[in-house]
Amino acid sequence: MTVSDPVVEEVIATISRSATEIRQGLIGRRGTVDEENPSGETQVEADIWADELLGDRLATIDGVGQYASEERAEVVDCGGDPDAEADAYAVAVDPLDGSSNLKSNNSMGTIFGIYDDAVPARGESIVAAGYILYGPITTMVLATEETVSEYELTGGERTIVERNVTLPDEPVVYGFGGRIPDWPDAFQAYAREIEQELKLRYGGAMIGDVNQVLTYGGIFGYPGLESRPEGKLRLQFEGNPIGYIIERAGGRSSNGRQSLLSVEPDDIHERTPVHVGNADLIDRLEDRLE
Repeated sequence: MTVSDPVVEEVIATISRSATEIRQGLIGRRGTVDEENPSGETQVEADIWADELLGDRLATIDGVGQYASEERAEVVDCGGDPDAEADAYAVAVDPLDGSSNLKSNNSMGTIFGIYDDAVPARGESIVAAGYILYGPITTMVLATEETVSEYELTGGERTIVERNVTLPDEPVVYGFGGRIPDWPDAFQAYAREIEQELKLRYGGAMIGDVNQVLTYGGIFGYPGLESRPEGKLRLQFEGNPIGYIIERAGGRSSNGRQSLLSVEPDDIHERTPVHVGNADLIDRLEDRLE
């Protein structure tokens, strides 16, 4: 995939080159620290290390005006103003999605969205988004305004695996987060239908679960809960980038009422219910949650 904007391409190249280093750097950084991220979640050493690595590298790119991370309370001003300069972008990153999986040595990843606007911003202002999956193979799924592509990453290089990735027409898998007793009744009823149709695939890191959906078709959801109606996942760092990727791949995203990309954010760490997958499954979900 060729990205026409050199700033966007440099951001993507920097993140993809850093991926191998991040994966290797997980070794010896599995322990927790006596700190929480701005969302109140316990941090592991690797969270902080990966954030500092990406932040230092992305903030030095000419044309990047802001760096925002799930691990930082405030947006970092990189010297540009996305509101004022056409070539200044905001990069929002979840440096290590699913870091709680480090203890059990299960899959995790890195998520990024490149916004042509100051963050917090609507997902409609994203010009490119992607995620890196640290699975048996390190891969990157990258979405732009033109298409979605998958790469294998090794030695700082990326090798194309598939161009024009789209969700399969026939869905196969589903994965829903949160405790079942905490699901609202309407979502429980929907989940009971889905479990009769699809195979359960849920690993505790959104990246791995979404990648299953993108590979086999289906639906991933982390709904609003009775105890937390706003959901768990962050709109800027997780919901918008993943929603952008799935929509570019021919699917749909939703907070239960509308596309994630059309949600007007109020805060950089704002949470949201997240549902992504095949369009007909998301349509059915929204019908049930009305």
